[in-house]
Amino acid sequence: MSGRGALAACALAVGLLLSAAAQALDYRSIAAPAVLYDAPSQKARPLHVIAPGTPVEVVVGLDVWVKVRDLKGDLAWIERRQLAEQRTLQVRAERAQIRSAATEGAPLVFEAEADVLLDLVEPAPAGWLRVRHRDGAEGFVRAAQVWGW
Repeated sequence: MSGRGALAACALAVGLLLSAAAQALDYRSIAAPAVLYDAPSQKARPLHVIAPGTPVEVVVGLDVWVKVRDLKGDLAWIERRQLAEQRTLQVRAERAQIRSAATEGAPLVFEAEADVLLDLVEPAPAGWLRVRHRDGAEGFVRAAQVWGW
């Protein structure tokens, strides 16, 4: 293989690895109020209590402990049993617009302020997510306006 061919093959391999890593993000939600710790042990220093429904990114999983990252980027440990399968999203925009269809021109259903939690109903086309507010209102939000996806 020529130097150019080897370089192209290497670039392709790195691209595939980065793509796989980007797709491997695992988000969960907190099932009930839970204590976050600075190490994977109940004897570790408690950091704070995290609210139910808060989405977290799973960074590392051990047997019964999981290291998670929150919206602010803070890392902490939580017991695996305290994570729910139900996916929630946290609004990170100042005001997220939830529309009746997955297009910018669709009528506005409601707006959600920063840090509001929304249930993820399903992914939608082209960077949109179908979401539901706790009061039952449902619509589509731009993925860039929420965290936990």
